Amino acid sequence: MGFEMRIAQIAPLYESVPPKAYGGTERVVSWLTEELVQMGHDVTLFATGDSQTAARLVEGSPKALREMNGYGDALAHHYLMMEKLVQQKDQFDIIHAHLDYLIFPFLRAHSLPSVTTLHGRLDLPSLEPLYREFSDMPLVSISNNQRAPLSFANWESTVYHGLPADLLHFQPDASDYLLFLGRICPDKGVDKAIEIATRAGIPLKIAAKVDPLDVEYFEKQIKPLLDQPGVEFIGEANQSQKNELIGGAKAMLFPILWPEPFGLVMIEAMACGTPVIAFNCGSVPEVMEHGVTGFICSTTDEAVDHLKDIDSFNRAGCRAAFERRFTANAMAKSYVEVYERIVDSAHRSLVPFGRLRKEINVGHEDLKLAVNQS
Repeated sequence: MGFEMRIAQIAPLYESVPPKAYGGTERVVSWLTEELVQMGHDVTLFATGDSQTAARLVEGSPKALREMNGYGDALAHHYLMMEKLVQQKDQFDIIHAHLDYLIFPFLRAHSLPSVTTLHGRLDLPSLEPLYREFSDMPLVSISNNQRAPLSFANWESTVYHGLPADLLHFQPDASDYLLFLGRICPDKGVDKAIEIATRAGIPLKIAAKVDPLDVEYFEKQIKPLLDQPGVEFIGEANQSQKNELIGGAKAMLFPILWPEPFGLVMIEAMACGTPVIAFNCGSVPEVMEHGVTGFICSTTDEAVDHLKDIDSFNRAGCRAAFERRFTANAMAKSYVEVYERIVDSAHRSLVPFGRLRKEINVGHEDLKLAVNQS
């Protein structure tokens, strides 16, 4: 097809696009949106009013809901944004939603050509009946592992996340520390990261967000571990801090204990040339190349073992793997292929109706002619 498309990107409203600090989905939406604009597409971003974009911005809420005291019912903001989308529906060739299943009734009711990227875990039992009901909704997974629990769903493709090639810079020389980056919760394994670093005898920096739901876990389970020698808790890191933190680390520790759908920190580390020491869960075997971008481990013993020779790791080869697989440009091209398939399919489905309408009109004219002649 290869023509300029009119694309609507629909983002969640809890964070701005891009987010000021933590926020994986909103960050990916931002990278994708800006890359599509660069490619020459006409893009409209439905997001918070404080979002920054080269696309046309339609405000869903004045600013990120996380920053609005007393923002009330989050669903109310999202429903109003989706209604704005419906009112403008004729302006778009394709709608790309990032709201999980929340938008499905709107898309179905108005027969809107769309695709929804699912960003979260899908192994929850309550999701199966919902996705069976909405089995007509075209979906994109962010890893093959993510989609496994709902293999029956209408999967269009798996598109791996990508980030701008120049966002994080390759750093050939590391400092003397390991890094844990992301969010503190039981599934992310920050306690395992502390154990690995302590046993390896390498200092550990923890740059992580603590959500309100995880404050008790942090206070009771993690805070006491921060007193160990060499462990430094930095708190939530913003984008400007990431390049120095990630690039300066000997390795990124990613000892996850859950089916991670993707894991942005892995490709952020690759972009800096920093190897990732990751547990074999979720998307890790798809995103990582063992021995090239880091090491995939099954136990803490294996993780500690791989750190013994980490100083000799080929950081340039790690960066090359990132450039080959995980740039924003590669991600955007993959999505455009999905968009074109869906739009082309929608057009083809209208052909029989158009042909039938033409035949009805011709028959009607013949009938009028016969009446007049009689």
